[in-house]
Amino acid sequence: NTLKMAILSSQLLACALLVVQSATAFTLYSPNVHYIKPIMETNRLSRREITSSSLNVLKEPAIGLNGTSTVLEPKPLTINPPPVPTYLQTKANTPLLDLSNIISPEARARNVKLLAKAEFMNPGFSMKDRIASHILDTAISQGQLRKGGTVVAASSGNTGASIAMMAGKRGLKAVIITSPSCSQEKMDSIRAYGAELIVAETDEESDYMQMEVDLAKANPDWYAVNQYHNPRNADAHQASTGPEVWAQTGGAVTHFVMTASTGGTITGTSRHLKEQNPAVKTILADPYNSVFHHFHHTGEIVAPARGSAVEGAGKTNMPGVIDFGMIDDVVQVHDSDAFAMCHSLARTEGLMVGGSAGLNVHAAVKVAEDAPEGSTVVTVLCDLGVKYLSTVFREPTDSNYA
Repeated sequence: NTLKMAILSSQLLACALLVVQSATAFTLYSPNVHYIKPIMETNRLSRREITSSSLNVLKEPAIGLNGTSTVLEPKPLTINPPPVPTYLQTKANTPLLDLSNIISPEARARNVKLLAKAEFMNPGFSMKDRIASHILDTAISQGQLRKGGTVVAASSGNTGASIAMMAGKRGLKAVIITSPSCSQEKMDSIRAYGAELIVAETDEESDYMQMEVDLAKANPDWYAVNQYHNPRNADAHQASTGPEVWAQTGGAVTHFVMTASTGGTITGTSRHLKEQNPAVKTILADPYNSVFHHFHHTGEIVAPARGSAVEGAGKTNMPGVIDFGMIDDVVQVHDSDAFAMCHSLARTEGLMVGGSAGLNVHAAVKVAEDAPEGSTVVTVLCDLGVKYLSTVFREPTDSNYA
């Protein structure tokens, strides 16, 4: 019996040794964190209590299966967090939102999806941050702009606000020209960013656009953004918006729906998408009282008597940036339908967006309803609705609403 007990004790001790060795060889791993393991004396059979104080941080496991142990000097636990961006560095890479629940059950039964790019989540609350930073940085890199210099831009509001914001960060002065129809909120934000704001006497687009040209000629050292004819406008979206839409849909996008004013977003984004898949259909959502629909179908430029009430959508003259070779179809939307969609999105989806976004979504719903099985329709939520509390989101009974 004594011999049996001795053999059993030896077997138990051997098992204990294996358990200890296994415990010391066990490591925990997490990304950006070094290996962590308890210190245990595996070459001795005496029991040692493991406590939180007996943790050592190692770059590699140091315990072998032969029962030997090398104890390294304790090192502080280090975690390598990603770099923290500045506010303006949060531009772009905006999320893609699923709005499929606002299309009909019949369309959803065909596995049609409606997705929308949340461009109001840019630092300046609009997609125009993309072109503002690209145009300014390119001008600076090419020696066309220097610190302390002045940049001048004609804008219906959003580009002006983005230029004002980006200029201040780069040590530049900004002069922004807009029309009287620009919302008070956008005018106030331009001034808040430190820019000089000039409001044209009339709503004629040619008036405030020409003022940019005249001021640039009168001040040769000023840099004119010229967003309606500057190819860098479309280049910014070809390099950022297009690749983001393609990646976020996993290449599944079949239709891209977007309004146009300068035409930079629809042109640049479509170029990239069609480079990836020529079968992608690009549809321009055009308000009534704009030149684009008629030009697409007839090739004629016929200026309407007045422009659209939707800020940043449609045009009464033809901008140089837009490329109709990238556009497959143009659908028209009434201003009232665009504004009604803004109210609907705010009250049912919690999305408060501007009139051009409402116009885009209204057109995208129409496209989705007719889209074939398995289509993925993508549109753009251009800017934040807070910019239009005094216009789009006024109650219809208010005398200022019209």
